Amino acid sequence: MLTRLTDVDAPQSGASLPDRLSHWLDWKQAIALSTALDGKPAEPADDLPAFGQAAEDEYLRSREALVQAIANDRAFVTAGQREAQGMPSLDAANDYAPLRQRYIALQRKIQATTGSLRGDLRDMLAQASPGMARLAEVDAVMEMALSPREQSLLSKLPTLLGEYFDSLRQRAQTNGADPSAAWLDGFRKDMQSVLLAELDVRFQPVEGLLAALRAS
Repeated sequence: MLTRLTDVDAPQSGASLPDRLSHWLDWKQAIALSTALDGKPAEPADDLPAFGQAAEDEYLRSREALVQAIANDRAFVTAGQREAQGMPSLDAANDYAPLRQRYIALQRKIQATTGSLRGDLRDMLAQASPGMARLAEVDAVMEMALSPREQSLLSKLPTLLGEYFDSLRQRAQTNGADPSAAWLDGFRKDMQSVLLAELDVRFQPVEGLLAALRAS
């Protein structure tokens, strides 16, 4: 998607997962991962919640709430919708700053929600069985090691989208298009699509833990 919208070159990686991890983990993180894989899992606390329908419902509710927040955010309302709702029009020349702010705010909401869900599911895994407890520890180590890298990469998205916005605006100005023309609505929809794709990426570890719990 980013390759289609921007000038970013995103070739498929030919390296295996272990090869990639060898570049992503420092020696302290590698030791922590080895300990989680080979050590004895910690004894779970007695008051940890058990996995059940409530956890499934919370996952579905949380994900749907985020999807709706992205779908209904005021920053992504089209020109026609704004006019119908009596909202002020946006000046395309100074339009991207509020869009960027809303994107970052929604990014943070996604990160906070998935982080909380991931921690809760690990607690449930910890009491399912020794094997599941080991998986919970591995996931905790991986989150601590890889989340900063993930955050660093995903934090570049608003800047990339800003470059895409500028290119669309320049093209529209060259063609003499009205500032409220369809290009701006198209950009808003593309921005929504990128944010929904980021949501999918951030939910992958959560869904992996859910799959493990269902199979335990």
